Amino acid sequence: MKTVCQVCLHHCALEPGQMGLCRGRKNVDGVVVCENYGRVTSLALDPIEKKPLRRFYPGSRILSVGSYGCNLRCPFCQNHEISMPSGAGKGESRDRKPEWRFLSPQELAELAQAYEGDGNIGVAFTYNEPLIGWEYVRDTAERVKACGMKTVLVTNGTAAPEVLEELLPLTDAMNIDLKGFEEAYYQKLGGSLEAVKEFIRRAQEGCHVELTTLIVPGENDSEAEMRREAGWIASLDREIPLHVTRFFPRYHMRDREATEVGQVYRLAEAAGEFLRYVYVGNC
Repeated sequence: MKTVCQVCLHHCALEPGQMGLCRGRKNVDGVVVCENYGRVTSLALDPIEKKPLRRFYPGSRILSVGSYGCNLRCPFCQNHEISMPSGAGKGESRDRKPEWRFLSPQELAELAQAYEGDGNIGVAFTYNEPLIGWEYVRDTAERVKACGMKTVLVTNGTAAPEVLEELLPLTDAMNIDLKGFEEAYYQKLGGSLEAVKEFIRRAQEGCHVELTTLIVPGENDSEAEMRREAGWIASLDREIPLHVTRFFPRYHMRDREATEVGQVYRLAEAAGEFLRYVYVGNC
């Protein structure tokens, strides 16, 4: 009997033993569970600005952790080895996983504490899409909060409202990918612009939020689209920082050149007509 996963908009209907499109959740005896719980593929002490967060404890560092899996299918993904470890996703017979080691929520919180002397302020869930494994984020964030440290999410914002409500009281800051501002573009990536807009709208009411838009040539690189995007962000709060970043050929999108540096700056200038804080990245 199939069970429907409720964690994101895909609502994967899974047979027992079947993985979801995200490759991080699985039907186990009729219950959809977080299969990647505590399975850490990447761990690094990063500058907070690398998340990127420019207006949240600048100059500090944060213990950054990732697992595997993602619920979008961006053809330019820079972390595709862990975000898309098995290729196409739901229903696929192959089940390749990147190398991982188990870290319990308590162990990760204690590790974060151990790095306080090196300027660490907490834990950032990043590298893959953390919200497909939101239970691990929740359990760890509770312990991180008890230690007086911070929890950061770097997310595509493609999660059910119930997931966001569960995590928001435990989250201090997010960087949310706003891939572009056209629904057709989001559909190419397997997502929904309206769902992400609603996620952003709610998230910025509960924690510090910064946004990132990767500028892909021929996809989301018009000044008109950027003005619409920045105008919408400003309608929430013109002080929400926006990171306008440069695309480089990656993964399945090696058919075009890196974004022209001048275009990234022009789009950042257009966004600056609406927003107080606009930053350029990868230039």
